[in-house]
Amino acid sequence: MGVTRRIAGWGLIGAVVMAALSGCSASTDGGDPAVVDVDAAWLDGGRLIGIVTWGSSSCVPVASEAMLDADGALAVTLDDPSGSQACTADDVARVTLVDVPAGVDPAQGVQVHVGYGTGAGEVALSGTEGLAGPGGTTDYQPSAGWTGVAGAFVYLTWGSSSCAPTVQDVAATGDAQVTLTFVEPDADRVCTLDMAPRAVLAEVSALTTPTGAQLVLTGDTFDAVSVAIVGTPAVAASASPTATS
Repeated sequence: MGVTRRIAGWGLIGAVVMAALSGCSASTDGGDPAVVDVDAAWLDGGRLIGIVTWGSSSCVPVASEAMLDADGALAVTLDDPSGSQACTADDVARVTLVDVPAGVDPAQGVQVHVGYGTGAGEVALSGTEGLAGPGGTTDYQPSAGWTGVAGAFVYLTWGSSSCAPTVQDVAATGDAQVTLTFVEPDADRVCTLDMAPRAVLAEVSALTTPTGAQLVLTGDTFDAVSVAIVGTPAVAASASPTATS
């Protein structure tokens, strides 16, 4: 199944929140399932995959099931959060974390099939050498992985679920270096004492050498922490030549 990826509106500011409230999952009036735009990235040493979907920022979908199908593809079922909360009608990138099941070899890559509501989408996650893969225990260190769109990557941090860091700026600061600067928090903020994963999609332009690039996290609780952006960076499509007479 082909997937049309949306690129406009991927900026850190995101889409403007509309006044109306709506449901969050894809829908269709019948017939074939609606096509869900999806992307994915390796995270946490290949122990996790970040599934990117678009929709309400207040209703991030959760993975209710992730398993290998008969063809060796990873079949993931996403559901809207349980409860009666209303969903804002903005349209932003959200990241759902999925534990990588046994049998997936990050070095070989995996096709990811996503079912979400009455919709479906798929994405090929390229093979990446050097990742630990499924199983084991996280080290709770930041990680990052390229998606299938040029310049777009998912980064993962760990900490209080109520005090996720807020991005101030993302910029290429070297041929193979991206610096992500977080907003400095208020000195009197109060955070829950849990240790939760916080995964977000970001994008960078003008990076000369994306392969082997390092992500530097600074600001908030991070003091120039450097991690590799793993995976295969996508190449931007060339502009169509202009016809001349």
